[in-house]
Amino acid sequence: MLDHMTFRVADLARSTAFYAAALTPLGYTQGPSFEFDGQSMQGFIHDGKLDTWLIQGPSPFGGAPFTTACHLAWRAATRAQVDAFHAAALAAGGRCNGAPGLRPHYHPNYYGAFVIDPDGNNIEAVCHEPA
Repeated sequence: MLDHMTFRVADLARSTAFYAAALTPLGYTQGPSFEFDGQSMQGFIHDGKLDTWLIQGPSPFGGAPFTTACHLAWRAATRAQVDAFHAAALAAGGRCNGAPGLRPHYHPNYYGAFVIDPDGNNIEAVCHEPA
C-alpha cells in the first residue's frame, strides 16, 4: 500500500490550481505549502492524511526537472466521483485521455477516466464498485 507520492512540476502555481480542482471531487483538500532546500512544496490531504505532494525545484538527486509521462490513479468511492474528477480536471486545463466509462478488459466493474495533466502525466480516477 502506498503512503504518499510526489510529482515534480514545472510550475507549482499552475499545477496546484489544476490538482486542487481535479482532486476535490475525490474528497481532497489543499494542505500545507512551504519551501525546503530550494524547493517549493504543496501538499494535498485525503481523509486527514497528507498523501500527494507537488514539488517545484531541483531534485537533490539529479534527474529531470519535473515528472512527465507517468501514470497515477486515485481511487474513487463512486462512479459519480470519477465523472466529477474528469469534468473538473478538463475545466482546469487538462486534456482528455479517456472519457469516464467502464473498462471491462481490466475487470467487469472497472470504471475510470483519464486526463493528461499540465506536465504530460496521465492521471486517472477509478472506481471498482458496481453501479
